[in-house]
Amino acid sequence: MSAVVELFGNPTGATTANWRNIVAEQNCPYTGRGCYKVRKSSPEIAIGTCAVNYGRRNDLIVICPARLLERRQIFVDCLHLLTNHEPCNELRLIPEVPVPGGSVDYFIVSARNGTARDFVGVELQTLDITGALWPERQRALRELGVPRNDAEENVTKPFGMNWKMTAKTILMQLHHKVQTFQYVNRKLGLVVQDQLLDYMIREFRFGHLAEPAVIGDAMHIHAYRAERQDPGFRLELQRRLSTDADGIRAALGLQAEANIELDQIMQALETRMSAATLFTPL
Repeated sequence: MSAVVELFGNPTGATTANWRNIVAEQNCPYTGRGCYKVRKSSPEIAIGTCAVNYGRRNDLIVICPARLLERRQIFVDCLHLLTNHEPCNELRLIPEVPVPGGSVDYFIVSARNGTARDFVGVELQTLDITGALWPERQRALRELGVPRNDAEENVTKPFGMNWKMTAKTILMQLHHKVQTFQYVNRKLGLVVQDQLLDYMIREFRFGHLAEPAVIGDAMHIHAYRAERQDPGFRLELQRRLSTDADGIRAALGLQAEANIELDQIMQALETRMSAATLFTPL
């Protein structure tokens, strides 16, 4: 039995679906465009795998960030972070916006008369795969009666999950980006699956993060659970944590960065302190 749970946004348990058309069209229902994950050797072929069963317990793992866009609920769950939003403002969703330290997957913007009044950044992160998932995809197509153009469904080498690299990479990216958001007094949200958050809590220093989340923090982490529903699954918000730029730095075990500008000002002030500068009310 194939480990693939969902292909091109359709649960593989839905045997009555027109799978030949689904595979031929290669569309992603969550983005409204063609699936962007393609084979390196054949870029005209989209892989289309959204989620898999993994490990001895058959854990349901989402492996495509676009799959997190289901119902756009992740954005609804971030609306409360628009603390400067006002009635009559329009809400806009803007993808792939460059900021110092990289780019952010989405911005939720509160705007009026074409002017942005507030915004929240939203990053999506799912687990990266190690090894080859293509044979599992081909086995899923075989079971669904879809013709294949290779014999890789017979390859039995297993795929794996790159837990460590996925977690460390996103935390390092957040380390740079959240400083920008904190500096401009705005919020940055990270959307992950609960299994990935559990791993980060075990392997990194997360004991200082606030749970439930504190609205004043610059960094917010929302973890979703994949709840199985015949024939597929649905994402439900399970946990909300928050911290600031220093908290992300501490999670990575990094030393606090010296604030040179602040140190220079403090030193200048301290050298000028004397009895003559003591402030006393008149």
